[in-house]
Amino acid sequence: MTNNEVEDLQESQAGNAEESMDIPAKDSGTLELKAELDEYKSKAEDYYSQLQRLKAEFDNFRKRTQKEKEEAAKYGSERIILSLLPVLDNFERAVESSHKNKDFESLSQGVEMIHRQFLKVLEDEGLKTIQAAGEQFDPNLHEALLREETDQGENVVLEELQKGYYLKDKVLRPSRVKVSG
Repeated sequence: MTNNEVEDLQESQAGNAEESMDIPAKDSGTLELKAELDEYKSKAEDYYSQLQRLKAEFDNFRKRTQKEKEEAAKYGSERIILSLLPVLDNFERAVESSHKNKDFESLSQGVEMIHRQFLKVLEDEGLKTIQAAGEQFDPNLHEALLREETDQGENVVLEELQKGYYLKDKVLRPSRVKVSG
């Protein structure tokens, strides 16, 4: 071998040695990337399973609230019905008593007591009467059924033909009235 060939061989071996040193370096970089990729895959799987659980929880929440809403609509009047049952009981007693006793005065007093009891239950629920007679006509509160010419002025409620009611702050039913024209 000539000196040039020996030098070429030595350079070749040195290059191969560098390449063999690069391979483990590349392998360790690849291993780090693979480990990092595996870590991200694991996190992604965790996030996906959390998302699935949250989705299931939300679906259950939606179904539960829908069921509660249906229950509230179905049994929402239960409280007021319970408060009206004593009124119903008293009406039944009054009817039964009227068959046994023909005393109109005591029947009348009993019906008046039941009427007051009934109004009390409704007032406790927020029912209030709308003042009409003598008031200025208000189309938000009154419904004019009749008009009569008088000297009391224009658009004054002369007579209440049917009571109107508020439920809390909302007009439940306007008063039906006769108005001056």
